[in-house]
Amino acid sequence: MQFGLMSVSDITQDPITGRTPSEGERIQAAVTIAKHADEAGLDVFAIGEHHNPPFFSSSPTTLLAAIAAQTERLIVSTSTTLITTNDPVRIAEEYAMLQHLSGGRMDLMMGRGNTGPVYPWFGQDIRQGLPLAIENYALLHELWTKDVVDWEGKFRTPLQGFTSTPRPLDFVPPFVWHGSIRTPEIAEQAAYYGDGFFANNIFWPAEHYQRLINLYRQRWEHYGHGAPETAIVGLGGQAFIRKNSQDAKNEFRPYFDNAPVYGHGPSMEDFTRMTPLTVGSPQEVIDRYAGMRDLFGDYQRQLFLVDHAGLPLKIVLEQIDLLAEEVVPVLRKELQVNRPAATPDAPTHAARRFAKYGDDKPREAVPNPNRGDNLTVGSPYQDTDALNNAKPGAAFGAAAVK
Repeated sequence: MQFGLMSVSDITQDPITGRTPSEGERIQAAVTIAKHADEAGLDVFAIGEHHNPPFFSSSPTTLLAAIAAQTERLIVSTSTTLITTNDPVRIAEEYAMLQHLSGGRMDLMMGRGNTGPVYPWFGQDIRQGLPLAIENYALLHELWTKDVVDWEGKFRTPLQGFTSTPRPLDFVPPFVWHGSIRTPEIAEQAAYYGDGFFANNIFWPAEHYQRLINLYRQRWEHYGHGAPETAIVGLGGQAFIRKNSQDAKNEFRPYFDNAPVYGHGPSMEDFTRMTPLTVGSPQEVIDRYAGMRDLFGDYQRQLFLVDHAGLPLKIVLEQIDLLAEEVVPVLRKELQVNRPAATPDAPTHAARRFAKYGDDKPREAVPNPNRGDNLTVGSPYQDTDALNNAKPGAAFGAAAVK
């Protein structure tokens, strides 16, 4: 399994000091947090995408490229990339570039986000949010799996003989997680493509996410990817840890009570009872998250939200140390006990490259002279292998969006 951090990139007032950090401070803090996670032995750092105050992460690929350049083994990811309001061509280009720059230490999570006004900011209609998500990802999938794409859909101008550059590293597209809080169609989409499904698992009771994950597993099998237990599942989570449980509750309470996402709602005790938020000792966090397998089955990725609600950087770094030193090593062992042999490991670029090529040399993108017109010449690359893994005519194939 992979363990790591997810950030929503909020900039929130510290209720203890009354001070709100600047955007610049939080941007630099995100890099510090990711580097510390890498040094502490965590596996993943994921950042959300927002385009409005009080958030700073409007350009995830820029931030993640900087982090990848300053870390050794950390997988950089998103939590979320907005598939609805970003043009799929731009997503294909930017994340393939990040894949090259990070040496394959990246993946991304697709989602629709939770900020309604972002749709008109980028010229889209929120009433078309779900059709946009389905069509845009269908195009992105083709851009990453075909050298030359002809495309016609509902929401953008057609493409004729188009090649997205750079091509994915080793011609192995970045691994994609589809994130959802409430939408069964997104679980269906993830299953159709054989991609991962990430359940936010922060603000809703476990029963809600069980239904989505079970649907995803069932449809994974339906589309021929294997038994339900071979599906790729990720979970979000939240924790605030101190050696002593009461110290953790006393310290985190003012942050919980005043954070915009929590404040003036359920009490901290009610919220921790209804959701996976765990405020307490390392053992309490271990017990809570070791039990996730009983709720959702064996899964591949567990991310924790620790840098939100106005928590100062010093405390966030302490939380990372407690996670990495006292919680994650135990969870790695406990979640491995009686893990079925058929349960896949968490996806990595190296493993997916080996699955495609074995010990053979991966394909490399060496272009021929080209002026952007591939209408008549076939592949613009010296290697003319056809890469077409699409399944036209099925639920989310090309025929469904024309």
